[in-house]
Amino acid sequence: MKLNRRAFLGTLSTAAAATLLPRRIWAEEPGQRKKGFALVGLGNYSTTELAPAFRHTKHCRLAGVVTGDPAKGRRWARQYGFPETSIYNYDTMEKMADNPDIDVVYVVTPNALHRRHVEAAARAGKHVITEKPMATSVADCDAMIAACKKAGVHLAVGYRLHYDPCTMALIQIAEDGHFGPFKSIRGANGFRFPDDATPQKYWRINRKLSGGGPLMDMGVYVIQEVCMTKVEAAPASVTAGFGENSRPAMFNTVEENIHWTMDFADGAHADCKTSYENSETYFHATAPRGWIDMGSSPFFYRGQVLRTNLGERRFHPVNQQALQMDGMVTEWADGLEARASGEMGRRDVIILEAIYESARNGGKRVSVVV
Repeated sequence: MKLNRRAFLGTLSTAAAATLLPRRIWAEEPGQRKKGFALVGLGNYSTTELAPAFRHTKHCRLAGVVTGDPAKGRRWARQYGFPETSIYNYDTMEKMADNPDIDVVYVVTPNALHRRHVEAAARAGKHVITEKPMATSVADCDAMIAACKKAGVHLAVGYRLHYDPCTMALIQIAEDGHFGPFKSIRGANGFRFPDDATPQKYWRINRKLSGGGPLMDMGVYVIQEVCMTKVEAAPASVTAGFGENSRPAMFNTVEENIHWTMDFADGAHADCKTSYENSETYFHATAPRGWIDMGSSPFFYRGQVLRTNLGERRFHPVNQQALQMDGMVTEWADGLEARASGEMGRRDVIILEAIYESARNGGKRVSVVV
């Protein structure tokens, strides 16, 4: 299929607009209300991104919180206008079963706690979104999926970029085969962790809570984007190695740097890396009839740009978290699983485990079986 520059960019513009149009929405049906969300864990992401995003949602609202700090819970209730009876602690989550004002529980706690909190939400009969990565082991992913199936509730992973217009344009290019299958891919994502960090202050460098270092945090985005360009195929195998540890006193239980390759059944190859030492972020993919480049902010909350050999497409700023939450409840209302489903989260944890296995064994090639 041949496309000229004008036709190609017009196609992307139309597709990006279409991604923002609702199908059948819960909140717009007669007699229906916005779906009530409870945030589990009131750390930085809940405070600075998710809670403010409810100002931009069309079909969701903040209806409760789960926190270990009752005073903080009361402050949130006053600020966001929900009753103090919708404040729970981590041991009373199942009491949400008696609260019809809460429909969805969004788990935003450290990675190793996701299973516990997802299972509690499922027992309460609430649909669940859990932050990425889904869990620290495939066994935990399986248990979370089983708990939600048993309870008859939906499970999704907080992969906001699946609902971002720029990233969705990339997905469209891959799915429509404009350039042919992508065969050579490069991606990186990282930042420099604060020099005064300790595992006691920052759970992301505490292996018991995080399950690993930057791979479990920033590297997941690279894995996601690679799989998007391969139309959600998993790699056939991976190889990996740990990079230099420049601050061993800080990174004594998790890696500071890690690099890996992903090889696919069709011969495609991806070179990837992530770091808590370097602020390096990029994504580039080449196919037989073209290439894409996501600039210097492919995984950020804003500022995405899609460059191709046929031209550049910029997108109006959006609130990714608002689009994600609206998108997920819309999909569920349509009787669908979210595009960022629990099964997708499980696939990514399989890949994460394979990468760590390879790195621990001197770069041995490890097969990926999803």
